[in-house]
Amino acid sequence: MTETADDRITARQFHDSDGVEDWRVILGTVQTLFRTGSFTAGVELVDAIGELAEAANHHPDVDLRYATVTVRLSSHDVGGVSARDVALARQISAAARELDLVADPTAVQDLEIAIDTLVGSAVQPFWRAVLGFDEGSPEVPAPDLHDPTTHAPAFWFQQMDAPREQRNRIHVDVTVPHDVAEARVTAAIAAGGHLVSDRRAPAFWVLADAEGNEACVCTWQSRD
Repeated sequence: MTETADDRITARQFHDSDGVEDWRVILGTVQTLFRTGSFTAGVELVDAIGELAEAANHHPDVDLRYATVTVRLSSHDVGGVSARDVALARQISAAARELDLVADPTAVQDLEIAIDTLVGSAVQPFWRAVLGFDEGSPEVPAPDLHDPTTHAPAFWFQQMDAPREQRNRIHVDVTVPHDVAEARVTAAIAAGGHLVSDRRAPAFWVLADAEGNEACVCTWQSRD
């Protein structure tokens, strides 16, 4: 049976699926990291992924490093995660096991930089020009500005109702696997930070360092 464009699933449905224990939902994608230990082993895994992707006509983003391979799956035609990603994730995990490679899904994360603004249209062109970024498209939901090479953190603009002179206007969003978020928050507080708000947890916790610079630790949870 051929999957169609109506096969989008939620983050919860993905994580409730069998055989996807190696993977985590991060910002509308499904990701994992394989610790290969060598470049040669990584190339072998990438070759196997390439064959599976071609057979499925469903192509992930793959980042090959000396001792790791990071894989990111999503279905652009539905703007998120689909049943096709479940199927390919299972196949990639099986291929990695055949190569005796271990997944470390708690090592994946995505970084975004958010700018609080009263008039986003007044500042967005500046950031687009200075960064050389593109705008998100209706077909592929994305932050307001993103790196066309996908290597740099995305920038997005958060609407403020009134000036907040006492707070920094730029904060960092760190999206992590749901099962490491609380440990990350605890570690940040132990390292000298403090909790600004956990009102929206586990979707996100707002933290700040000793001088008030803010970071949000984010997950997919409580967003479906």
